[in-house]
Amino acid sequence: MDQNAEILKNAISGSLRIIEQDREKEIISRRFGLAGNKETLEQIGEMLSITRERVRQLEKAILIRLQISAEENQIPELAAAEKILIRNLTEMGRVAKISDLADKVYGRPATASEKTGLYFIATFSKSLAVVEENDRYNAAVGIAEYGDSRAIREKVDQIVKVIKENKKPMTVDELDNKLDYEHPSYIKAVASISKLLATLNGVWGLAKWPAVNPKNIRDKIFVVLETKKEPMHFSDIAKEIAESNFKRKNVTIQAIHNELIKDPRFVLIGRGIYALSNWGYKKGTISEIIKSILEKSEKPLSREEIVKQVLKVRKVKETTILLNLQNKALFKKIDKNSYTLA
Repeated sequence: MDQNAEILKNAISGSLRIIEQDREKEIISRRFGLAGNKETLEQIGEMLSITRERVRQLEKAILIRLQISAEENQIPELAAAEKILIRNLTEMGRVAKISDLADKVYGRPATASEKTGLYFIATFSKSLAVVEENDRYNAAVGIAEYGDSRAIREKVDQIVKVIKENKKPMTVDELDNKLDYEHPSYIKAVASISKLLATLNGVWGLAKWPAVNPKNIRDKIFVVLETKKEPMHFSDIAKEIAESNFKRKNVTIQAIHNELIKDPRFVLIGRGIYALSNWGYKKGTISEIIKSILEKSEKPLSREEIVKQVLKVRKVKETTILLNLQNKALFKKIDKNSYTLA
């Protein structure tokens, strides 16, 4: 066992020694999942044959007792554990999700019991502030010197508000320009606590926005094209998704091609090459594109001008465009080099 793990284990053991009654130790261990899975008030109440409310009261009383013991330095093992947590939090921006902090402290993906053990220590430490998990926030720990639980939640809400008002994803630097924080790393740390936010490729946005939290293949394709900002072959799009930071990226080339065909956001502009419709590309055959160009023109256009305008929205050979211009049912040749609609 490495040094950090040993120190944290000793802090947990030293804290539990303060609790004299076995039943109270059982309640705390089960509530925090120190020896296995976390259990609800109802589950513990049924096991001990007491009410849910009684379990809640006992848990609160035990934590208050531990807080007093910590303040009076009656848990000697706690100081070393606090030092480790504060050092890592300082490097992470003073506050962090429990899962992120535990992974950093242990130097590897932490187990469930290691995460809950860390949270248990932070709950009664006078040097640390905890944010309880709910629908809006992830369980988190911060350095108490820079703000209590309420202050941390207010900062989280402030970042969410700025992003909502912006109506599109923002980089940390863009958020920094809107907020009065000491360092951009603190913004990133606070934002990670919110369950309403998500991040992808260095930008933050609302979790419901596909740009930062794509949940299906179509959204992932859109993010790839929007990031690359240029038309791509469907096989290259598949490769980008496979190498991305998306949560689920094991998709087949055929599945990607099928979604590209069905979604109006994507336009086929060449052999297997797709672009976004919001870039100005439109669906249709080459003849339809030429017809649209001539309809918008107030005068006949030269062959060169037609080719130039078609190539702006299609990746095809020049000869393909010229062949389509020979359709006499659609296009009329005015002179040697000019065309209009038939």
